[in-house]
Amino acid sequence: MSVELHHRAVVADTHNDLLMAVCARPPERWASFFRERWLPQLREGGVDIQVLPVFVEDRYRPEGALRQTLRMIECAHVLAEGNADAVRLCLDGAQVDAALAAGRIALVLALESMPGLDASVELLPTVYRLGVRVASIAHWGRSALADGSGEDATGGRLTAAGVAALAVMERLGMLFDVSHLGAAGVAHVLELATRPVLATHSAARALRDHHRNLTDAQLRGVAATGGVVCVNFFPGFLAADPAARGVDRLVEHIAHVAGVAGIDHVGLGPDFVREVLHDVTPPCCEDLGYGEVDVYATLPGLAGPAGLPLVTEALVGHGFADDEIVKILGGNVHRLFRAELGRPA
Repeated sequence: MSVELHHRAVVADTHNDLLMAVCARPPERWASFFRERWLPQLREGGVDIQVLPVFVEDRYRPEGALRQTLRMIECAHVLAEGNADAVRLCLDGAQVDAALAAGRIALVLALESMPGLDASVELLPTVYRLGVRVASIAHWGRSALADGSGEDATGGRLTAAGVAALAVMERLGMLFDVSHLGAAGVAHVLELATRPVLATHSAARALRDHHRNLTDAQLRGVAATGGVVCVNFFPGFLAADPAARGVDRLVEHIAHVAGVAGIDHVGLGPDFVREVLHDVTPPCCEDLGYGEVDVYATLPGLAGPAGLPLVTEALVGHGFADDEIVKILGGNVHRLFRAELGRPA
């Protein structure tokens, strides 16, 4: 029954770094590598909407950050064009709907922390023209736009450039992503936002006191904008005790977000990254700077998108009603994208 429900629902994954792995191949392999390695996993997992973050590794920063950003954006276009029978890179809600109606996976481009743009907010319309529809402005550390959650002790809010970036994104119809943003920065965004904001991959801080997670006040704040909080699957963000890190713990975070923010404001942001890191990280570079979080750890059965039906099974077992599960799996994100994606102010 849960399998039928899973495949009947629109399933949206708002954070999978697969573009890093595809882009690491020679350009002539981008489309075929995606088709061979990732498309089967997305199909098996029933993914209908896939957000593709552009994450620029430290080795490209600062001088090569813009070049790598553009390379990854081009990679997304090439893999979409080379697999046009199966996927579509979508620029607005109508294109998402059209892709789903045609049985194709709707791909949505995102920027993660925007190091390629830095404080050059005037380039946001440029990347918008290239297809970017979601963006965050910080990662773990400090950027020209804001402090990431790893810098929470500074109490840093958005810089002047960060405030300008939020305004430009709202004007363009580009969704602002608060995941990774520091606590003071999230508060600042929620003070200023006039359109819905998105947390692409954040869990509940009330259940796991980690700076990468969102507090109940932040959850309510995102919901108040009309936005959606998509729960991260990283084991280290779900529980401090390794023995407690399983799909049931993930469902507890989903249930908490639903209870605090409302059932209309929760989704899935798995952050499947182990396979990507194995593909792109040199053997010499074991310390990726994430402290106590093991970035190679995964929940049992959820190492990649093929395991997503397990989440539906666990939601059923937890007692969620079918209509609630449909919202969690992707209905809420689909609604948000349909209303806001690419819609200028």
